[in-house]
Amino acid sequence: MTIIRLRECHSVPWKNGMGRTRELAIHPAGAGMDDFVWRVSVADVDSASPFSAFPGIDRHIALLQGAGFTMTLDDGREHALVAPFTPFAFPGEAHVSVSLTGGPTRDFNLMIRRERARGELVVWEGPCRQVVDDAVALIFCVQGHVDTSEGRLQAGEAWLPVRQTDRVTLDLHALALVARVEVRGN
Repeated sequence: MTIIRLRECHSVPWKNGMGRTRELAIHPAGAGMDDFVWRVSVADVDSASPFSAFPGIDRHIALLQGAGFTMTLDDGREHALVAPFTPFAFPGEAHVSVSLTGGPTRDFNLMIRRERARGELVVWEGPCRQVVDDAVALIFCVQGHVDTSEGRLQAGEAWLPVRQTDRVTLDLHALALVARVEVRGN
């Protein structure tokens, strides 16, 4: 069981240098900003600033903490990211400016290179049982805990399932954000 603890992930500057993020996982392992297929991170937004541009990337974002912010996209659309744990998808090449609703916020991000994969960010809420299929790339426990046959996932921890022939069933006593990714050509 590969557990990643958010508190142990190093904070690094955004691609544009105007914010900070903690990378939870990247595929393939060791990939950089120019060659990842998918990437999951948690970002801290503490001022009004533009998001980094990621041409060719489908982005999915969900508010984790704070009052949120309003995203203004270059096509004139606005999206208020103020409801916690509610995913919003947008193209990475869009120019996005942000105005904070209140103070600093923290958000969860899934980025997928659209020519190589497709995916989505979904919410699992328990208590319930969930089956981990081949599309589940990462599970991030937001609140509560998730029990697996290999151990317990606590709030603030992520799990990278190992691809296997047998499906894994989880006992979910939590709210979790789940990155689902289907890589093309693998």
